[in-house]
Amino acid sequence: MARTTGSDGEKTEAAIREAAVGLIARLGFEAMSIRQLAGEVGVQAAALYRYFPTKEELLYTLMREHMEDLIASWEEARPAAALIDAAPAGRLAAFVENHIRFHLSRRSATHVSNLELRSLSDEKLASILALRARYEDELRAILRDGVSTGQFQVEDVRLTAMAIIQMITGVIVWFRPEERLSANQVAKTYHMMTMRLVGARD
Repeated sequence: MARTTGSDGEKTEAAIREAAVGLIARLGFEAMSIRQLAGEVGVQAAALYRYFPTKEELLYTLMREHMEDLIASWEEARPAAALIDAAPAGRLAAFVENHIRFHLSRRSATHVSNLELRSLSDEKLASILALRARYEDELRAILRDGVSTGQFQVEDVRLTAMAIIQMITGVIVWFRPEERLSANQVAKTYHMMTMRLVGARD
């Protein structure tokens, strides 16, 4: 079967990753076969091992890139220190909006990252969890700053951060762009709910 992505190695690797995200999100990692993935991309099954020596290495790459891209997107969206929006409330609003928009644009990758941690070896799992902790530390820092300045009323920063992450990631489960709420409206509504959750003062 001829390749559908051309002969360029980078394009083929990108096509493998894209196809794998879709198949794993739909079938689950254990159920997805290398033969299925090769057929989706349009290459021989043996060719996949030139890019990813094991099936687990492919999954790990997908999950690592997802977290690295999420961290990079927040670093770009984070308000600069010199701006008024760099106050805790402004940073929290930016964090919530960026998180929601990022995950709505990568729903399948988010499903894979959330549901397939169980399929990683201990070493690879620790690496992904470290990236998650690095990202969630950003939110915890915002909450601590809000408490210290009197903007937020939070008794347990770590627990509150976990609740916020679960809430704003869960948007991908139910959101449908063709239904009554737009991504902008969802981001605005979840921003207001988050501010209530942290006891934000005007």
